Formats: sequence, C-alpha cells, structure tokens
Amino acid sequence: MELNKKILTATELKDVIVNNNHIDGLYGDGKSIVDIPEIPIKHSFADQIYIRQMNMSAGQIVIGAIHNHLHVWFLLTGKVCIIEDGEVVEHIAPCYTTSKPGAQRIIYAQENSIFVNIHKNPENIKNIKELEKEIVSLTQEEFNKKHNKKWVSY
Repeated sequence: MELNKKILTATELKDVIVNNNHIDGLYGDGKSIVDIPEIPIKHSFADQIYIRQMNMSAGQIVIGAIHNHLHVWFLLTGKVCIIEDGEVVEHIAPCYTTSKPGAQRIIYAQENSIFVNIHKNPENIKNIKELEKEIVSLTQEEFNKKHNKKWVSY
C-alpha cells in the first residue's frame, strides 16, 4: 500500500485552526498574534535587541508569523520539528540558526523545549504589540507590501 504524504503549508494549517478555533486547544483568528497561557512567551530587552522566548510542551504545535527581517533563533532545550518552505527539519538542543525574511515556520515540540528568537530593535521599542508590527507580518500580502514586492506563488 502506498501512502500519500502531504505536508501542509503554514497557510493551510492556519486555515484549519481558524476554521476550528471553537475546539478546545485550537487558538487564533488569523488576524492577530495570540497569547496562549499554555505556551508562555517571555520578553526581554537589551540595547537595540528584543529577545522573545517561547516555552513549548511536548506535543504542542505553533504556527509562527511571517518574519520581516533576518534574525537568529536558538533552541536552548528539547527537540522540535520545523516545517518551513515545505521542508521538515528536526532540531535538537542546543542549536541555533538564522531565519530569513519572509520565513514562516510550523514548529512541533517533540519534547519540552525552549525556543528563543533574537530580533533587532533599533528604536528600543518596549510595547510588544507595536514591536510585533515591526518584526512580523500576518499574511504574505502584508509582508510583500512592507517590502514592496509583488506576490510570488510557489
């Protein structure tokens, strides 16, 4: 028997969640970044730097927003699978890599994990909602508009 394997894109998975967000454990409306008590976010700042730490429990899945800028992220503890651009990559802590502009990740925590993004913050903004508008986009159209790019279909 042949298995038909299909990896959902972040957009497809986001649509499933938004259309079923009435089910306990599914959060999000597709229009804003959601604060989820079960996935705590810690915000820290240094001069012109914003540090965003996400603590995930084994079995949790997060769809990240579309990142506007090149930045570095670290997996401090745990093990995660990340789907980005249709590719699945397993990361085992400790490790780090870069995330390019336009990247949107689906993160599945295989173990309890601590995931940290390091973003530039040249204006030293401390208001998280204002800072999120600078560092991420919620749709490809919003990202393209911020970067004066035409829609690219993959």
